[in-house]
Amino acid sequence: MSDNDLSAAAKAVVRRNTQEVQGGGDFALFDELFADDFLDHTPQPGRTPDKAGARELYQVLRQAFPDFRADIHWQAADGDLVTTYKTYHGTHRGEFFGIAPTGRRIRFDTVDAMRVREGKITEHWGVANLFSLMQQLGALPGTV
Repeated sequence: MSDNDLSAAAKAVVRRNTQEVQGGGDFALFDELFADDFLDHTPQPGRTPDKAGARELYQVLRQAFPDFRADIHWQAADGDLVTTYKTYHGTHRGEFFGIAPTGRRIRFDTVDAMRVREGKITEHWGVANLFSLMQQLGALPGTV
């Protein structure tokens, strides 16, 4: 397989995760896409850096924002490492980090990198603008 083919296949796996698992709530697909020894190098607060922690985060996001979805602005791949810039959207309908549902529409940007080996996501690094999200939910001072 050429580097271009490897990169295209890796990007497709990450895109499916973003659209079908995160955006669609397909947790059977989550099990197919994530390696059992998955490692999150930047886990979110209160989450373990393993596959179970990633699943829990996705479930919490889907419960808090049932219409959770992402617009992928761009993806770049270097072999099996895929970097994605995206904006998440949703409506706050369930508790999130102790914040009762507000009914507010939210959006926040994320840049992450995922390593894909043999069709499975094995590693993750990411930066999400959670400060902006918490402002939008009214938990921090700033614009709403």
